[in-house]
Amino acid sequence: MRRIIAAVNGAAWVQGGLAELRREPRPQLERTNFRGRTVSLGGGVAAAVGTLAGTLSAGGRDATAGVVAVLPAAALGAWDDLGEAPEDRATKGLRGHLRALREGRLTTGAAKLAGITTAGLAAGAILAAGRGRLAGTGLLDAVTSGALVAGTANLVNLLDLRPGRALKVTAIVAAPLAVVGGPGSAVAAGVAGAAGGALPSDLAETTMLGDTGANALGAALGVALAAHPLPAVRLGALAVVVAGTLASEKVSFSAVIERTPALRALDGVGRLGA
Repeated sequence: MRRIIAAVNGAAWVQGGLAELRREPRPQLERTNFRGRTVSLGGGVAAAVGTLAGTLSAGGRDATAGVVAVLPAAALGAWDDLGEAPEDRATKGLRGHLRALREGRLTTGAAKLAGITTAGLAAGAILAAGRGRLAGTGLLDAVTSGALVAGTANLVNLLDLRPGRALKVTAIVAAPLAVVGGPGSAVAAGVAGAAGGALPSDLAETTMLGDTGANALGAALGVALAAHPLPAVRLGALAVVVAGTLASEKVSFSAVIERTPALRALDGVGRLGA
């Protein structure tokens, strides 16, 4: 029942936020997407609110870890969306932000990554404490779980390059976790509900996730993965996240998807002009 409530709350709060955006458009949130269409970052705000509502519905330690991860991820994402300096807009990827730091310039993206990493480690410590690990093993558990939370938040944001892409991946990962049950499943249900609620307007290219929505969804999905009781699942997920993040520095996800028929077909489902 808790998983159903989390999923419904996640979707309902997203839809409520989008309805408010339709009633009262926010010109300051408007951006131009990859096809030159005007979209609203309000979709990301609604997705973040829905994600937080779904996470809270999970209850217990999972909800606490979720809030600790999601709130900073959404807030720092909003800061990056709305407060990015003009000179920072060409700075992309981990390598670009580190280069800027070496040049003595702190980008909003670098500050966001540092903040999300700190919040992820705090969430990881909460989850590890709940598993009652011994001191040495518990520290490793906390660090790897925290890295998974922060890394997933970043990777979902990296996937948000085309309408619906990040939301589809998020839902595809979250849904099985929600169905199987156990620790983290209610958080995963909330994530799936929020992603499903945000998907139609994202595919219609009236809204976009931006860093606000993508980082919030990714952080919550990371908590759901890090809460899984099996260490092999957690470490496997972390390996995939690290590999995906490193690959993004070398290759274009969009180019890989375009060259792979199955991925291209899935990526295009529901998208305008696909």
